[in-house]
Amino acid sequence: MSTAVTTAPPAAGAPPSSVRRRRRLGSTGIVYLALVGILLISVVLVGLRGGNFFSQSTVAYMLTQTSLLGFVAIGQTFVILCRSLDLSVGYVVALCSIVGATTMAGDPNRVWLGVVAALAVAAGVGLVNGLVISRLRVNPFIATLGVGLIIKGYLDTQFKGPAGSVPASFQGFGYTRIGPVPVSTIVMVAVAVLGVVLLTRTRSGYHMFAVGGNVDVARLSGIRTGRSIVLAHVLCSLCAGVAGLLIAARFSTGNALVYSYGLDLDSIAAVVLGGTLLLGGRGSVAGTVGGVAILAVLDTTFNVLDINPFFKDVLRGAIIIAAVALYARRQIDPASSRARFLPGRRAAPSAPTGTSGPATGGASA
Repeated sequence: MSTAVTTAPPAAGAPPSSVRRRRRLGSTGIVYLALVGILLISVVLVGLRGGNFFSQSTVAYMLTQTSLLGFVAIGQTFVILCRSLDLSVGYVVALCSIVGATTMAGDPNRVWLGVVAALAVAAGVGLVNGLVISRLRVNPFIATLGVGLIIKGYLDTQFKGPAGSVPASFQGFGYTRIGPVPVSTIVMVAVAVLGVVLLTRTRSGYHMFAVGGNVDVARLSGIRTGRSIVLAHVLCSLCAGVAGLLIAARFSTGNALVYSYGLDLDSIAAVVLGGTLLLGGRGSVAGTVGGVAILAVLDTTFNVLDINPFFKDVLRGAIIIAAVALYARRQIDPASSRARFLPGRRAAPSAPTGTSGPATGGASA
């Protein structure tokens, strides 16, 4: 989010040049400051145990964790900005891993066909989600959960184990690294950049913010709100489809049990931690990437220090609650209050009609 600028009320008779301005750090800035702080704490804790947090293996593991959740969280950002939600992303990841691997069938010449098929299925699921929510007026929580359960039932009945085969040429998407940086992380960053451009430089992005801010006002302004919601869900499912292809590349086969990884709730947590409001209308993909990075740093630190995974969940939950509480308090901006409610200010009585100059004898507010 951009940095907010608020202006303190000027004293009586003070020239405009004497008005003092103060800058308040936006939510995205807070996320990255928190990331730096958590990184420093992690470096110290790992160093006290005789380890090196920035060793190549540790950094590679951390970035690998970032890429998978990052794809899903970036997509989740679009729907949450529109005051919607998608609980089917975990099932879409599992389905797309199966579709991609079975279509490729171990043939290097069918890699492009597997990628297209997986992304087409993902886009179809997103289209169904968006239409059910925008046309049938079904609550996003219920709509996406229902679609996800339909996919789960299909996966559980048709696939009892791994399915399909991914050729070695595509497995590089999951394992190839440039130094300590996995190729999947580079692709995730590229997707994040495209998301930032979409939200900040295109009309569709502006419409998503408008729909999330107030759907009725957006509709009265001429925005096709249903189209924005459908687009957000299609983009969300496409990002989940890319994550499914990444799973297939890492496992060299499709995995129907990926939906048990908890990517749906983790992606929502990363989006909220990144400063996007669950009520929609405010947030950023850059903040979401920072939230994903924070969760990845925490997971990496706990693994290096061999800390009980149950305590990891407790600490992650506490951090998310604290972040949401902080963002909620920052929504109350004293500078946006009416002048008559500011300390030390009085509202001047209005002059009667047909007279010039200040009114006399009026009671002060």
